[in-house]
Amino acid sequence: MKVVSSKDFKLEREVEYGTPEQNQAVKEIVFAIKKEGDTALLRYTEQFDRVTLTPNQLRVTPEELQAAYGRVEESFVSAIQAAAANIRAFHARQKRNSWMDLQPDGTILGQIIRPLKRVGVYVPGGKAAYPSSVLMNVIPAQIAGVPEIVMVTPPSTGGKEGIDPYILVAAAEAGVNEIYRVGGAQAVAALAFGTESIAPVDKICGPGNIYVALAKREVYGAVDIDSIAGPSEIVVLADETAEPAYVAADLLSQAEHDEMASAILVTPSQSLADSVAAEVERQLQELPRQAIARSSVENYGAIIVVESMEEGISVVNRLAPEHLEIVVEDPMGLVGSIENAGAIFLGAYSSEPVGDYFAGPNHIIPTNGTARFSSPVDVDDFIKKSSLIYYSKEALLRDGKTIIELARREGLEGHARAIEIRLKNEGKGGDGYGEQ
Repeated sequence: MKVVSSKDFKLEREVEYGTPEQNQAVKEIVFAIKKEGDTALLRYTEQFDRVTLTPNQLRVTPEELQAAYGRVEESFVSAIQAAAANIRAFHARQKRNSWMDLQPDGTILGQIIRPLKRVGVYVPGGKAAYPSSVLMNVIPAQIAGVPEIVMVTPPSTGGKEGIDPYILVAAAEAGVNEIYRVGGAQAVAALAFGTESIAPVDKICGPGNIYVALAKREVYGAVDIDSIAGPSEIVVLADETAEPAYVAADLLSQAEHDEMASAILVTPSQSLADSVAAEVERQLQELPRQAIARSSVENYGAIIVVESMEEGISVVNRLAPEHLEIVVEDPMGLVGSIENAGAIFLGAYSSEPVGDYFAGPNHIIPTNGTARFSSPVDVDDFIKKSSLIYYSKEALLRDGKTIIELARREGLEGHARAIEIRLKNEGKGGDGYGEQ
C-alpha cells in the first residue's frame, strides 16, 4: 500500500458514466421492456442470466420464502432479526409529521407528509449477495408508511439453487412478500414502466452493477431513484494512538468489496503509516477475497502522511468519503471539524462493519465525493410533501397589492388580475386591470 504526502496524492477514479456501448445497450433494453413487457423481460433473463422462465415463474411464491428458512442457519435468522430491530429503532426517530400553522388573521399554512405508494428495491447478485441491503432499503420505506414494497433480484444469486436463501429470509423478516426473480437493466425498466406481471413503482432504490446504474439514470424522471452508487470508500483519520492491525483490517473491509473500492489512511504519524502498510500486506495474505482487495489497495488505496491533524481534516473534507473512521485519542473533539462525510465512526471500537450491519444508521451512503451535498438513505427518501395554503379574506385584502406588484414586475398580467379581481369585488382594488 503506497505511502504518500498529501501534496502528492490524487484519487484518480472516474465516476462511472459507462461506455457508449453500455449506454446504448441499456437504452435498447429499456425501450424493449416498455414496448414488449414480459416478453422482453423473459428474453433478457434467458440471455443474460441463462435462466429460462415463464411469466408464472417470475414471482417468488410464499412456499419458496418459507423454504428458504430451511436453507440458512438459525444463527443467521437471529442476527437478521436483531439487526432489523436496531435499524427500525434508529429510523423511527426520523419520521416526520404533517403540520399546520394558524395565523391570527385566519390564514393557515402548512405541510402535508404522505408516503410514496409503491417502491421497488433492487438486490444485486454477482460478486456477493447482500441481505443487509434488503433491510437498509425496506425498513425506512416501511417506517415512512409505504404500503407496497416490491423486490427484484437476479434469478441465480444463489447459483444453481436459484435466489440466495439469505436474501429471501432477509426479505421475509423485513416483511416483503412481493419478490420477482429478475435482475439487470431489464428489472429496473420493468419496475419503472411495468409489465404484464410487474406493476410500476414510484421509486427505485438499491445498488447494482454498471448496467443497473445506467438503467436507473435512464428511467429517472419517469420514477424517482435513490442515487447512482459508486464503488465503496473508506477513509481512516488516525493518530499515533491507533492500533495498526485495527486500521489495516478496517481498510481491507472496504477494499474487499470491489476492485475499484477506495481505502485510505490519513495520519500525521509516519510510524503508524509504516506499521499499517506492513499490516495491510500481512492481512492480505490471509483474506479470502485477496485478489479483489489487492487490486483495490494498489490502484485506489493510499496512506497519506500529513503535517498535522488540521491538514488531515482538510484532506478528509476534500475527499468527502462515504465512510470516515476517526481513530484518535479524542475522536469526539474532531467531529465538529468534519464537513463532508456520509457516515462518521468514532473511536477504535466503532469499526465500519458495525454500521454496515448492526448499529442502526443506514449503510446506503453517498459515494464519489457526493457527501459534499447528499446524505444517507433515510425515511425522507420515501415520502412526498405537499404545501398547504389557506388564505383568509383579511390576509388577501392586506397583501393583495403587494402580490400584484410582484406579478407585474415579472410580466405576468394574468397572475396580477387573478388577485385584482378579488380586490375589486371587495371594493379594495380600484386601479383597473390595465394598469402596468
